[in-house]
Amino acid sequence: MKIKDLNIEPGRAICYSGFRHGQAPGEVYPSYEEIKEDLFILHGHWKYLRLYDCDEQTDLVLEVIKTEGLDFKVMLGAYIGAEMNNFGCPWGGTYSSDELALNKEKNIRQVKKLIKIANEHPDIIFSLSVGNEATVHWTDHYVPVNSVIDYVRMVKKETNQPLTFCENYVPWHDKLVKLAEEVDFISIHTYPVWEYKNIHEALDYTKENYYGVAEKYPHKPVVITEAGWATNSNGRGIDPGNVNEKSQQIYYNDLVNWSDKEGILTFVFEAFDEPWKGSEDANEPEKHWGLFTVDRKPKRVMKDLVQKLLC
Repeated sequence: MKIKDLNIEPGRAICYSGFRHGQAPGEVYPSYEEIKEDLFILHGHWKYLRLYDCDEQTDLVLEVIKTEGLDFKVMLGAYIGAEMNNFGCPWGGTYSSDELALNKEKNIRQVKKLIKIANEHPDIIFSLSVGNEATVHWTDHYVPVNSVIDYVRMVKKETNQPLTFCENYVPWHDKLVKLAEEVDFISIHTYPVWEYKNIHEALDYTKENYYGVAEKYPHKPVVITEAGWATNSNGRGIDPGNVNEKSQQIYYNDLVNWSDKEGILTFVFEAFDEPWKGSEDANEPEKHWGLFTVDRKPKRVMKDLVQKLLC
């Protein structure tokens, strides 16, 4: 089954988060003018944007799209936080019972806001996601599958957009079988470089990840909601010799060409570098997945795009 069966046409898609130096979720958010600058950089080259959270940034993104008359369609996500301890997580994931209870309350509010925004902007928001990487074994915000299913049912009952859950490809093979029957389409994340693949193995590995899930659920469309290649690393999880702008360019072009040919909706991760992510180390790989730097300068893969903008 293809995404077109849900009346969603495949097209160029990208993950967007606009946090710059000194900004971070829950703290300082980008301004209207900063988001406007970002969206004008992306406009005309990507049709679909993926947003992760129903927060102040999302409110401004939707305002900019509407006010400036930009031709974007948005996949809007509700971020759900930990409802259960994940003692195996290498970077946290353990909370007090009071914190877990508070997270549950926040999650319900987040899901209700997702419903509200989806119904207010049906012309812009083309699909919805409840949660992001919340069930995989290494997550620091673990949510039990049955709880995710409850949220999916809440949203489906009160909205009209197709609904999904965004997760690494691995849990869809076993842990998420019941959830797969609740969503309208399945969303997977595939990162060959995190799994120690070199650039020559990258696209084949992505195909293996995608088709492994697609063949398990032939009655459900499968979307890639994250796939990308970092350009820097301090060695934490990624070999520094395996990431650079040349490899990012190769993987991006291979990924997009394959997705276009096969009619697969693929969200490239991500538009801009985000310095708030990961550790204090400036070379932390989490900070370096953008096709543009945090200063909005194009990396190698985007040089041709910028040249076209100037012509």
